[in-house]
Amino acid sequence: MKNLSVKTGILSMAFLTLTAMSCKSETKKTETEDTHAMEASSHENEGHDHATMHGDSDSHERSVEASTEKNAATTPILDAYIQIKNGLVADSKEKAAAGATALLKAFSAFNMSELKGDTHNEYMEILESAKEHAEHIVESTIDHQREHFEGLSTDISDLVTLLGTEKTLYKDFCPMANNNKGGAWLSEVKDIKNPYFGAKMLKCGSVQQQIN
Repeated sequence: MKNLSVKTGILSMAFLTLTAMSCKSETKKTETEDTHAMEASSHENEGHDHATMHGDSDSHERSVEASTEKNAATTPILDAYIQIKNGLVADSKEKAAAGATALLKAFSAFNMSELKGDTHNEYMEILESAKEHAEHIVESTIDHQREHFEGLSTDISDLVTLLGTEKTLYKDFCPMANNNKGGAWLSEVKDIKNPYFGAKMLKCGSVQQQIN
């Protein structure tokens, strides 16, 4: 085990620049559509902004000890997260909501009895934040689902760091997501399939890291 601070630094800036260039032409084609969608989402989700930002803030400040364990116990949680991701890739509010329901069930079924000390405390912090995001994804419009998916992705990434996984995963990044602040996600496939924009900018993004 070693301390891992989840910060991108100079490496992330390089990814941001390179990926933004690769997405530039795709962005031009959808610029008008995205502007209208963002304006609509802003009005529609005004009442939820505080909760979303609170969850994101907690996730980004989290310091997690890294595990290299091939842990099968996290697989149901990751499978449900991937179901959400694939629902957003397909522009399906219903599929994303079904994945979020599955995620809540997976967390409820997870056996915490072997988690001790700091690991238990860190897991509980991740759990609280992830459940809040999942509950919003169950009941929200697809634009608001995507806002909460950004925070949820941080939570699930931290969970993998904390407890390990038996799965091979890819950590992807899109510089155009989250109002051009950028957004990461975990994928079970190496090909970029962007959950933040779906069909509008499906290939926008790059692989930052392979896990396992």
